[in-house]
Amino acid sequence: MSGSLKRTTAGLFAGLALLSFGVVPGARAYAATIKVASPDFKNGGRITNRHVFSGFGCSGGNVSPEIRWGRLPKGTRSVAVTVYDPDAPTGSGWWHWVVYNIPPKVHSLPEGVGTKDGKGLPAGALQGVTDFGAPGYGGPCPPKGDRPHHYIVTVYALKTSKLSVGPGASPAQIGYFIHFATLAKGRLVGRYGR
Repeated sequence: MSGSLKRTTAGLFAGLALLSFGVVPGARAYAATIKVASPDFKNGGRITNRHVFSGFGCSGGNVSPEIRWGRLPKGTRSVAVTVYDPDAPTGSGWWHWVVYNIPPKVHSLPEGVGTKDGKGLPAGALQGVTDFGAPGYGGPCPPKGDRPHHYIVTVYALKTSKLSVGPGASPAQIGYFIHFATLAKGRLVGRYGR
């Protein structure tokens, strides 16, 4: 192989590696610029039984935790919040809660607003159908004996005031529109095992 071909090939592989890690200048990457917190659990801390699912062998309170977020970037027209377990033994994780079309002036979801009817949510906010098969919050309930699962709460600042999804949309459908409208995001991780 000639020297110039070796350099070109090496450069191509280096560029692909950088792109896969999202560090190429101009590549779409989001800094975790939004501070996310909860008075109900610390980042990396254990989620309490009050917020654990009630069913599938779990006997928690199934109350959605309070989620708070800080300053949003300029141009934010709405906010979305998701709770996802990447450790669920499904091959695709498990979606526990999806809330979107939250007005940008709102900076928290109070504890308990993740009911199926969503009556306590901020005006205009909607919930997607989770992997439990219904809208609203569904708490942690990993299989007995699994290592503690990670429950990732992500807050997204979006450049659109409303996501173009209909009632009964799945987390994957909502996530698709969130992805293309994201200005910034931040996350908080809780853990739970039994």
